[in-house]
Parts: sequence; structure tokens; C-alpha cells
Amino acid sequence: MRFTRRFTLAAVGMAAVTGAALTATASALAAPGVHSAFIGHFHHTSKVASTVPRNGDVNPYGVVVVRRSQGRLHQGDILVSNFNNSKNLQGTGSTIVEISPSGRRIVFAHITRASLPGRCNGGIGLTTALVLVHGWVIVGNLPSKNGQAATSSPGCLIVLDSSGKVRKIFSGHGINGPWDATAVGHGRSAALFVTNVLNGTVAAHGGVVHRGTVLRIVIGFGRGQLPAIRSVTKVGSGFAERTDPAAFVVGPTGLGLNRNGTLYVADTAMNRITQISQALVRHSSAGTGMVLTSGGKLNAPLGMTIAPNGDVLTVNANDGRIVETSPSGMQVAHRQRQRRADRGDQPVRHASSFTVPRPLWQPAWKRRPVRDDARPDRQRRVLRR
Repeated sequence: MRFTRRFTLAAVGMAAVTGAALTATASALAAPGVHSAFIGHFHHTSKVASTVPRNGDVNPYGVVVVRRSQGRLHQGDILVSNFNNSKNLQGTGSTIVEISPSGRRIVFAHITRASLPGRCNGGIGLTTALVLVHGWVIVGNLPSKNGQAATSSPGCLIVLDSSGKVRKIFSGHGINGPWDATAVGHGRSAALFVTNVLNGTVAAHGGVVHRGTVLRIVIGFGRGQLPAIRSVTKVGSGFAERTDPAAFVVGPTGLGLNRNGTLYVADTAMNRITQISQALVRHSSAGTGMVLTSGGKLNAPLGMTIAPNGDVLTVNANDGRIVETSPSGMQVAHRQRQRRADRGDQPVRHASSFTVPRPLWQPAWKRRPVRDDARPDRQRRVLRR
């Protein structure tokens, strides 16, 4: 208990690391407050780089900023996990690419079943649950045999060192379809929050079940030792989830943690954002938490991050719109991603392309980029003033 309390006491000084969806990583501990809308400063997008590596993996899901150079990780670069293979089958992507601010792309890791040091049922399908903490990369794995959720497996969390080598597997402990994640570190420890979307989902054959969970996994990082799980607590449960032929799975996705220890959850299936109080120290589930906002400009909120002003930024799965919500629950701003004529005007179904607010993408790299929409357009984009 003392261990988890330390996170709250030190919250002001903690750096946040996240994985995914809107995001992956403007400081998960941004301070809440009342101020002007954050996204109102941004109006245009431009291409930074393609996220497609040589093996043809597509559908970029997770994205995280490298804050400190170590091994093959270079400060200012961004890691992106791919969910689909070259045949565009979901749950089969196996690469994490590293992209520099200038657009240079390399493959940070190509993960195969043979490279796994432990058991992880199924193959490889890297999800949005991508975080970087204490120099270790952790990515969710929710594999499928044929690109459909019906053949998916519970998966696991894959731990890689700074050279891109898989060093450990976290499985069991309630990890069942790790879909998205965010993490915050303190000292030689970290609290990793993970959404799970396969609890009874496949068996329901497309029907909605209310069994989605959010786990808090406390991980220790001893010097000269591999990361190890110290404790696992279910802090959220009862989230709606279902399989979907286009989106693979619809369930709790984006996560964001504010300075006060409140965890926000993108409850995609219910078209709302909920909040779980005392997420760093609670010992039991808060259920789905309290509703922060619902409806309005939300349209299946998927990606999430916390803006520097403390507002919650989410991106809709169905139309790619970014919605900004204040800590009081008011939707204070929204912005539609620019459409290109060659893309048509069809609904967005996959969480995939990204945007980065320009002030956030600077040499200091003290904040995290914002994930834009969910189109497997194979590009990484940046919002500009």
C-alpha cells in the first residue's frame, strides 16, 4: 500500500508516459485548470513520414515520444506500432518503427513468435498499448489468425529493451486483449494502466458484453534486472465491448491520467468519456467510473491524451474529429481533420493516423503528440498553426 501511495505524493514531479490512441504521450500529468481551448491554435496538417516499413505493415496504432536517448532510442524520435500486416489483416502487424522529426524512418523492432522469451498465446498483433518507461518499451499484443476477432487470442504485454530486443512477456494477471495503455513512472517503479477488451467478447459473436476492464500494473525496474510485475489491481470494470468486422473490437480504448490521479477512459462503445478517481492508489474497481461527458461532438471516442492545460483530447473513430473536454465536463472545442479529395468522405473505422500539435513537437520534446484519427492511411501527420 505504501508503494502505490508514493505515486500520489510524488505526482507533481512525475513524468508521464503513455501509449496510444490520441497519442501516445502531452504529459499524462498535465495540470487541470480553466483556460482557453488548446486545439484552437491549430489549423493545418502536413505529412511527416510514412509509417509503413519494408515488410508492408500498415495501420499505425500506438505512438510514443522518446524523451531520452538510450540504445537505439533517440531523443525526439517517435515510436509507432503497426496493427496490420501487408495484407491489411488486423491483429497481424509485427513492427515498431522509429521516426525522427525530419521524417527519417527505421524499424526499431520486428517481433516474431520465435523472438518471444515466454509464452504468449497466438501470433503477433501489436496494439495501441505502447508506452516507454525507464528506457523499456512495452507494447500490447492482441493477435489474430485471419484478421478477425473471432480467431484472436488473449495476447500479452511484450517488453523490449532500448535496442529493440524482446526481453520479457507479461501475461495472465487479467491481461486479456490489451488494447490501449498509459503509464507514469516514479523512481525505479511505474504504474501501467491497460484496457482489456476480450473478456467474453469473442464468445458473444458480435453482441455487446459489459466486461471490459482497466488494470493498474505496478512494475519494478531494478538495476541490472528485467522489469517485474509487483502488483495488479483492477481499477475499472463493466465497460461495454463487442467484436466488429471493421474495427476488430470496440471497447474501452484511450487512457489519460491527470495530475490529481484521475484516470480518464474513452468508453468507445457507449460514446462517452468516464473518469476513475484515485486511480494510482485505489484497491478496488470503480466500475466504469463517473461520466465526464457524452454525446455532443463525440462519435465513438477512441484515442485520448491530456493537453498541457489539463483538458482531455479525444479523437472519434467514426469521423476523425478531435474533441476537447474540460475537467468540468464541458466540450470546449472540436476540430475536424482535413480531408483530402483522394480519400473520399467515408467514415473512419481504424485508429491509425496521427497528428502532432506543432508547439508539442519541438527539440525539448517535453510533451506528447496527439493522435488524430483512425484511418489506416499509412501516414503520420502534424497539425500546424
